[in-house]
Amino acid sequence: MQKRYNIGCIAFMAALFLTGNISHAQNTDAMGTFTPYSVFGVGDINKAGTAFNKAMGGVGIAVRDNRVINILNPAAFSERDTLTFMLDFGVDQKNLIVSGKNSKTGYNVFNMHHLVMSFPLYKKSAFAFGVTPYSSVGYKFEESEKDPALVNQLGEVRYQRYGTGGINRAFFGVSQQLFNRISIGLEGIYYFGSIDRYSDILFLSNPAYRAINTGTDYVISSITGKAGIQFKANFSKETEVTAGATWLFGTNLSGDFTKFSFATNSAGVKDTVYYNVANNTQMEIPSELGAGISVKKRDKWLIAADYIRQNWSNVKFAATPGIDFLTSLSNRFNFGFEYTPNRYDIRYYFKRVTYRGGAYYEQSYMKIGGRQVNSFGITAGLTLPVFGLNNGVGISMDLGQRGSLQNYMVRERYLMFNVSISLCDRWFYKYRYE
Repeated sequence: MQKRYNIGCIAFMAALFLTGNISHAQNTDAMGTFTPYSVFGVGDINKAGTAFNKAMGGVGIAVRDNRVINILNPAAFSERDTLTFMLDFGVDQKNLIVSGKNSKTGYNVFNMHHLVMSFPLYKKSAFAFGVTPYSSVGYKFEESEKDPALVNQLGEVRYQRYGTGGINRAFFGVSQQLFNRISIGLEGIYYFGSIDRYSDILFLSNPAYRAINTGTDYVISSITGKAGIQFKANFSKETEVTAGATWLFGTNLSGDFTKFSFATNSAGVKDTVYYNVANNTQMEIPSELGAGISVKKRDKWLIAADYIRQNWSNVKFAATPGIDFLTSLSNRFNFGFEYTPNRYDIRYYFKRVTYRGGAYYEQSYMKIGGRQVNSFGITAGLTLPVFGLNNGVGISMDLGQRGSLQNYMVRERYLMFNVSISLCDRWFYKYRYE
C-alpha cells in the first residue's frame, strides 16, 4: 500500500504522471504561489528585480539609472541624486495554466513583492536596503484510491500532497563610485522563512482507520553576501556603454529541519509515530556569476543584455520519494530595452512615459526524468511619471512558458503582472536662508 501512496500523492508530477487529476487544486486554500515544480529543493525561485527590471526581460547587471533603485547589482546604488531619499514598493499578480498528459488546472495569486529604500552617504556613495522574495512553495495534489479490492476493504481513501511557504531575502548594500567611471558595491544578504511539505492518507468513510499525516518543516535563517562592479565609458556626450558583473557567495542554509508522522483518529486526537528535529536543513544556495552590458543614450533609450550562471549540480536536497529529481547547472539569458520619447515634454503626457520590452530564456536548476526544466518568455511594461521627473508607477507584464508535455513532464503557461511605485523626495539639502 505504501507504494500506491507514493504514486497517488505525486500523480501530477513529471515522472509519476499516471492517472492523477489535479482539478481539486483550484479549491486549494490561498497560497503564495502555485506550481508543481515547487515540490523540489528550495521551491520555485522568483524572478529578481522590480517592475523596472521585469519589464525589460530581467536585465539590470549593467544598468545605471538615477530615477530608480536597481537592486540587481549593488554597484548601481551609487547612481542617484545625492540629495534624495528613494523608495520602491511593489506587488505582483500571477495567472497560471498548468497542463499534464490528461488534465489541466488554473490558479492565480496576488502578493506583495518588494520594499526597497535608498539613501545617500557621502558625495558619490549610497546605500540601500529592502526585502524581496527569493523562492516560493505552493502546490496541492489529491487522488482517490481506485483499486476495488482496497476500496471494499478500507472504504473511501484519499491521498494528498501539499506544500506552502518560501524563502525571503533581506539585504543591505553599500556602493561607491570611483574616478567617475567605476562603481563598486557590496551587499549583505539574510535569507529567512519556512517551507512546509505534507503527505497525508485519509480514510474518509471508515472511522476504524486513522489518518496518516507525514511531512517536513524547514525553518531557515542564513547569511551570505553579494559583490558587484560596473564600468562606464562614453561614446559621445550623450551616449555611454556600461559593463557590469556580480558575484553571489554560496551558502549552506542554516536552520532547523523537522520530519514528523502522526496517526489521527476521527476525533482529531493525534498519536506521534516519529518526530525528529535536526539543525541541518540539507539545503544550499550555490554561488552565482552574473555579467551584463548596456548601451544608453541619456534620457532617451537603453539596450541591455545579461547572462547569469549558477551551478546547482553538486547541491543535494532531501530526497522526494518516488520522483527522479536531480539538480543541474542553471543558465539565464536576458535581453531588454527602454525608450522615452521626450522626458521633458510639458504638453503631451505620454511623451514623458518610458516604454520597455524584453525577452528571456532560462535553463532551471531542476532535472526531472533526466530532462532539464526550461522556461522562456517575453516582457513589456512602462513607467507612468507622477508628480515630478523621478516619481512614477511602473507596470510590467511577463508572458511565458515553463516545461513541456513531452516525456511525462508538466507544462506551465503564465501571465504575470508587477506594479511598482517609485518615490523620490529631496531630504538632504541645506537652506541658504532660515
